[in-house]
Amino acid sequence: MKRKLITFMIILVCFLLQSTVFHYLTFASIRPNLLIVVTSSFGFMRGKKEGMFVGVICGLLSDLFWGNVLGFYMILYSVTGYVNGSFKRMFYDDDIKLPIVLIGASELIYGLMVYACIYMLRGDFAFLSHLTSIILPELVYTILVTLVLYQIILYVNKKLEEEEQRSASKFV
Repeated sequence: MKRKLITFMIILVCFLLQSTVFHYLTFASIRPNLLIVVTSSFGFMRGKKEGMFVGVICGLLSDLFWGNVLGFYMILYSVTGYVNGSFKRMFYDDDIKLPIVLIGASELIYGLMVYACIYMLRGDFAFLSHLTSIILPELVYTILVTLVLYQIILYVNKKLEEEEQRSASKFV
């Protein structure tokens, strides 16, 4: 129960940071996608179920506050969490390369899916313009923020796992 509460608090803090603080820290009207970082991180740290759970919550918040259609971002984030959960066996706490690659790939696919499902279906076929002015700059900004945010999420996850192991050893 404590893990779920802390996970929800992390999601909520990142959502609030993304919609308030980073709203003022935009570069060329681009801001990082903190919810992709959280969803991907929990996916490869905790597995498919946890990644999907975090993705549903992040997607629901995005749908309610920024989306036009209820469920689009929820599906997108939950699939992102589930796919990142597939890499749990390859994840090591010490190695930051895999998280950076997975979060970068998740952000790129997220940007491409948003373009295909929202902009292209409305008749906006300026893909190269969208790629160079929105998708790639957001990818770079998200990766830069990931270097800090991922370390915080990793620290919290380690502390929770240590506490869970201590409480489990009391019963053995």
